[in-house]
Amino acid sequence: MRRTLKIRDITLRDGQQSLFATRMTQAQIEPLLPLFREAGFYALEVWGGAVPDSIMRYLNEDPWHRLESIRDAIDAQSKLTALSRGRNLFGYNPYPEDVIEGFCKNAIQSGIGIMRVFDALNDTTNIAPTIKYIKQFGATADCTVCYTVDPHFSARTKVKAFLHGKPLPSKIFTDQYFLEKAIQLELMGADMITIKDMAGLIPPVRAGRIVSMMKEKINVPIDFHTHCTPGYGLASTLMAILAGVDIVDTAILNFGGGPGAPPFELIWIFCEKLGIETGVNIEVVSTINEKLAVIRKDLAGFDTAESFPRAFSLYEESVPAEIMILFDKAIEAAQTKKQEALLEACHAIEDWFGLPKPDFAVKEAEIPGGMYTNMLAQLKQLKLEHLLQRTLELIPEVRLVSGLPPLVTPTSQIIGAQAVNCAIDEEKGLPLFTTKSLQFVNLVKGSYGKTPYPIDPEFRFKLCGVREETPYDSRFYQKPTNLVFEEFGGVKLASNEKEELLLDLFPNVAAEFLKGKVESAYIQQIHAIEAEKEKKFLEEKQAYDRLSEEEKQQRLIDGLYHYSWITSQEDDFTIGTS
Repeated sequence: MRRTLKIRDITLRDGQQSLFATRMTQAQIEPLLPLFREAGFYALEVWGGAVPDSIMRYLNEDPWHRLESIRDAIDAQSKLTALSRGRNLFGYNPYPEDVIEGFCKNAIQSGIGIMRVFDALNDTTNIAPTIKYIKQFGATADCTVCYTVDPHFSARTKVKAFLHGKPLPSKIFTDQYFLEKAIQLELMGADMITIKDMAGLIPPVRAGRIVSMMKEKINVPIDFHTHCTPGYGLASTLMAILAGVDIVDTAILNFGGGPGAPPFELIWIFCEKLGIETGVNIEVVSTINEKLAVIRKDLAGFDTAESFPRAFSLYEESVPAEIMILFDKAIEAAQTKKQEALLEACHAIEDWFGLPKPDFAVKEAEIPGGMYTNMLAQLKQLKLEHLLQRTLELIPEVRLVSGLPPLVTPTSQIIGAQAVNCAIDEEKGLPLFTTKSLQFVNLVKGSYGKTPYPIDPEFRFKLCGVREETPYDSRFYQKPTNLVFEEFGGVKLASNEKEELLLDLFPNVAAEFLKGKVESAYIQQIHAIEAEKEKKFLEEKQAYDRLSEEEKQQRLIDGLYHYSWITSQEDDFTIGTS
């Protein structure tokens, strides 16, 4: 009997977010849904992450409608999954428990069957409330261990640490660290564990080793999620499969590779060679891939890659023999743990399929690709591109003083922006951390949770005015005002619980989106009233025109007609007042 590997397709959420800044429209998604219904994927990641924010902000679309339309079209043929940031949900700040409860309840009722929840600090206490409500409302709690690496400090930082007699930390994020986090999450009620390598930094051999350790100690299914930015993604996923992982995340070819996940088609070929069944209909996937090529052309303005993948149908075409040999070489290298040979074979495979080459700048910096591009864009905007290298050198130092947070949303943005601030401070001759963001202050203060490494109390006092870690206190949460628009008939900005939750998570973006929705509904209502008046007017006129002259005169005398058109056409008649 063939082993089965479950495939979670992430094309419609992580795929488009990684490659096209989450710009797929409802009109682009809907024609694909009947095909995804028939494709046979175990699960489809379709919501959460940046989707709720981005589609309101850039597309003026309703996140709840997006989810529910997918639910109706897929009709439970695949489980729908969403990505949640623990206490931060889909936003960027911690939220009180009633908001977490409301969002879990409504997301699950709207179609989510698996909620993947992570915490940017790997602080499992931040995940606990979400686990409780996911299970309470009947969904699967997919709990995440975020993969990250120990910082590589610059020579300057090492010398400074030596002179101050403060040894730099090492061996923080060991294999045992990730295993212990997974064990904690299982004990807390996780129904599955995901190894989430958001930056694509996990080397193949280590990926296989961590999966093997978890399979030995963890009793729930293990999912492996990675990206291809630095060039490890495909090889590391193969190693995870050989180590016995239960589920892997992939994206369909035209939305895969580069900053995205490994393409499903390449994983399918590996599985065929290994005698592993995925249960996915490759004919349907090939049709989806063709349609994605058209959509990708429409999204060219947001595309992070310089070229398209090879036009290839897994169902209709054969891979050349010399390329199939590369798949064999990759499997052999993986089985014998020859990492360099494995990477060489996988990069050659990706090259033939026209996928982006490894980004060695990101690999060297050991940060997520999106974080790298965000910092570069920030510096370009300020005409300070020359500070990029120094900014990269400062990231480990900024991470260290803030407790070595993993680099994932929102901590990657917080650390990246602060590293830019420090580089600018230094260029101006100011002490580092003279310029600091509120988010960085809150991270150091403890508002986001417990950091993996202890923060120096004196640094915390200097930055935040307190020496002790100060956790987020939900008593200070201020719920956004649900405005009432008297000019639109006294309607509220948020008309139901789902819209109120959007306001909670995205106060500014949701307020603008919902106000537009209220205005549009009011205009439609006015148009409907006018249309109804016009309809009655025409019916009245048609009835009037069918009458004899005597009947017209009598009815007018009886006051049965009072529309203005009668005045203009029948000047001799007196208009009734009924």
